[in-house]
Amino acid sequence: MRRTIILHPYVTEKTMNAMSGTPVQDLKDGNRLEFIVRKDATKPEIKKAFEERFEAKVDRINVKLMRDGKHAIIRLKEGYSAEDIGMRIGIF
Repeated sequence: MRRTIILHPYVTEKTMNAMSGTPVQDLKDGNRLEFIVRKDATKPEIKKAFEERFEAKVDRINVKLMRDGKHAIIRLKEGYSAEDIGMRIGIF
């Protein structure tokens, strides 16, 4: 049985700004998406699951444990658009 790594997108005003790369709130880089993931998921598992599901290459993943679960901030490699993926999954 295959377990689900990526549970759902995490959408706030800050994460929306990070998708487009708008320099708001001192964000140095854009092209990022944030997801709630399984608490026991590792960075390599998250990367593999994301790349298979969305057919986009991951540049870097940062994770943080929050009260509502484990958050994965995924920055995409150049040539891939977080906005496009956001539109595909219905964020916009």
